[in-house]
Amino acid sequence: MTEAAIRKSKKRRHRMSLGDCIFEVVNYTLLILLVIVTLYPMLNTLAVSFNDATDSLRGGIYLWPRKWTLENYKFVFQEANILNAALISVLRTVIGTVLSVFCSAMVAYAISRPEYVLRKFVTIAFVLTMYFNGGLIPTYLLMRDLGLIGTFWIYIWPGLIGVFNLIVIRSFIESLPANLLESAKIDGAGEFRTFFHIVLPLCTPVLATVSLFTGVWQWNSWFDVFLYNSSKENLSTLQYELQKVLQFSSASIQRVDFQAAAAQGGIKRVTPYAIRATMMIVVSVPIIIVYPFLQKYFVKGMLVGGVKE
Repeated sequence: MTEAAIRKSKKRRHRMSLGDCIFEVVNYTLLILLVIVTLYPMLNTLAVSFNDATDSLRGGIYLWPRKWTLENYKFVFQEANILNAALISVLRTVIGTVLSVFCSAMVAYAISRPEYVLRKFVTIAFVLTMYFNGGLIPTYLLMRDLGLIGTFWIYIWPGLIGVFNLIVIRSFIESLPANLLESAKIDGAGEFRTFFHIVLPLCTPVLATVSLFTGVWQWNSWFDVFLYNSSKENLSTLQYELQKVLQFSSASIQRVDFQAAAAQGGIKRVTPYAIRATMMIVVSVPIIIVYPFLQKYFVKGMLVGGVKE
């Protein structure tokens, strides 16, 4: 290679490295802006929740409390129904997620088997429910006739099979090596043994992903509480309590006689603005804590579930 060619090649590499530097600067700048836009509302809400309630009304609270206090959290947790609502939320999330993921996995395994002659019909029947439903009033009447209204199981049975989760799990199972399942049959394993001992362990990434979807949906759900159990205080959830605070915060806070409480050395004055922020933090923290443990499975489960051998 001549000296001129070497010099030209170095210039080309220099131009490419300069372009890469510009790309990285722009890329990281956009990512930093995205992080700021994503995190700021949460950090601002956290700051307001730890700030003195009356001081927060002055404004100017951004990322750091101006007057630290725990009175907002004391007020929230002194509400008689908060701890019970937290227990109901945890129970419906754990039980609903476990049962829904397990049942969806069983159905997904059934419709993934090529020897099941009705699998296309069953799949289409499930998919149609994603686009059409009976409507609010017929659904309410059905729940009433099933005797689920006013019970805890109204949170579990209607969402036992998630069609989107079903399709994701089925795609993942179909991507598994066919000879692996065939060898299990040759060794004398039945369908249940194949499902429990071979398919389920291999489906750990997609099951973790689907569990995250289902768990977040169960935890954030409040409309079913409003429809079916709004008169049952013992079956209320944290999200429904938050919804009541967001809609009727002034009326909810007026239930406490602040002057009498202050005279007795009790809780200090709180405001709807501070209580809204505090409730948002209370209901968001559990999901924020759980998500990092499942994050490593998230992308893997979604990608592998969409690849067929």
